[in-house]
Amino acid sequence: MTDASTGPPHETEPDEASSDAESPPVDSAPTAAPDESGDANVGYGLLDEEMGPSGAMAHLYRGEVHRMKLWRERLDQTTNWAVLLLAAILTWAFSNPSNPHYVLLIGNIAVGLFLVIEARRYRAYDMWRSRVRTLQRNVFAPGLDPTREVDPDWREHLAADYYQPTLKITFEEALAHRLRRVYLPLFCILDGAWVLRVTAFSAVPWPESAAIGVVSGLAVTAGLAVAFCAALFVALRPRTWRAQDELRTEDIRSPHE
Repeated sequence: MTDASTGPPHETEPDEASSDAESPPVDSAPTAAPDESGDANVGYGLLDEEMGPSGAMAHLYRGEVHRMKLWRERLDQTTNWAVLLLAAILTWAFSNPSNPHYVLLIGNIAVGLFLVIEARRYRAYDMWRSRVRTLQRNVFAPGLDPTREVDPDWREHLAADYYQPTLKITFEEALAHRLRRVYLPLFCILDGAWVLRVTAFSAVPWPESAAIGVVSGLAVTAGLAVAFCAALFVALRPRTWRAQDELRTEDIRSPHE
């Protein structure tokens, strides 16, 4: 006969120590004590070499391409403004023989101002473009073709640029690039139109037709010639280009062509 005071036997709970011993160990990355600035392991494993062109690296590349695209559009806007201004000045200068010729010289100054603005924008554009090219050359190119060589220090260089962004090219090189691509032909059109305006479309012969107030025609012509020669020198002088992987005249055709 069972003692009623004792009641039914209670179920025994599993020992916590034994359950911990039976559970499989959990691998964890080595951690370090956080310092005053925050977690010492922030970003640990975010861009591992085994990750390849996926995950966080893909988001990083997408963001850099988007930012490069925005600065490319800003360059195009400045070019569009310069072309529209050029068309308006040429139309007005030749619409009436009584219109003064120096409006074409004012057009040179305005286009030169757009050149300076675009050169500054190009320096910023080149900074973002260089990051995109670094990822393309060292992540996606070897991902598609493992035989491609990779810069062994590309991670350190890219990390340093993210920590402290720096401009990669000088202002003079940016001027030269934009002159070669867009603005040197615009200056040629404006200066050629000015020469035509003061010679073939003027009632008085040159150099009197080129005078502006008390400034003689020879002085005006000499000043315009010096400015154009300076732009020509900046655009065409031999140099070592620091803007890497740009579409210039050399090494842009396929070897199979």
